[in-house]
Amino acid sequence: MTPKASAPPAADKKASIPLTSHPAKGPITLAVDIGGSGLKAMLLDANGKPVTERQRVVTPEVPAPKPMLEALETLRSGFPEFDRVSVGFPGVIKHGTTYTAANLHPGWVGFPLQTELEKRWKRPVRVCNDAAVQGYGAIHGEGVEMTITLGTGMGGALFTEGRLCPGLELGHHPWKKHTYEDYLGRRGLDKYGKKVWNKYLEEAIAQTAATFNWDHLYLGGGNTKKIEFKPGKNVHIVSNETGLLGGVALWKDDALMARKC
Repeated sequence: MTPKASAPPAADKKASIPLTSHPAKGPITLAVDIGGSGLKAMLLDANGKPVTERQRVVTPEVPAPKPMLEALETLRSGFPEFDRVSVGFPGVIKHGTTYTAANLHPGWVGFPLQTELEKRWKRPVRVCNDAAVQGYGAIHGEGVEMTITLGTGMGGALFTEGRLCPGLELGHHPWKKHTYEDYLGRRGLDKYGKKVWNKYLEEAIAQTAATFNWDHLYLGGGNTKKIEFKPGKNVHIVSNETGLLGGVALWKDDALMARKC
């Protein structure tokens, strides 16, 4: 097993991350992206524009709720003041509770993450599936749009006219002899190698186009840098920061689905 990076400093230090925008237009959102290898965060203004650089800490070796919450506290502690929190989590979310966490730890099943963070940070919090948050940061809100995240696992989200279809969990749908995630997540990349992984990704793009008839597909996540083919028409590779930039959308007046995603 690859050794984890050394632990970050204790969480009780003073905020040290400078604002990159002065003055920042509020309300200010702390956007958090929880992943199998890293926890990322940045502050966004009311329009979803970054007002700090992205910060990252390593996901704990045992990614159970307690060590993960401690790592999130370390991540949060360096930021200036914020008004609310948006969290992207790799699993099914309903009313702020994490129902699945296939690439983290069984302790997350049925965990009230939204309520727990509100209690700890004394701020309103909304938790949503990570692929859905990335989608909010990428989509244009027209037609049928889909996002696929390629990281430790594989996530997916589907939108029609900018509205989320919650609970899709494409990565765990049967595909070939196993599931999409078995071929396109990190396990698949390690097992089959980059050349075959790229072949499977091309096939998956064609399959999702035939299944969902999307108008636009957005590919995100850390493993997009492994892509060696030119994506076809209306397929776009988006920045890894998109998983944070979509956080403000969870607070739109019409984002009632944010409690269900």
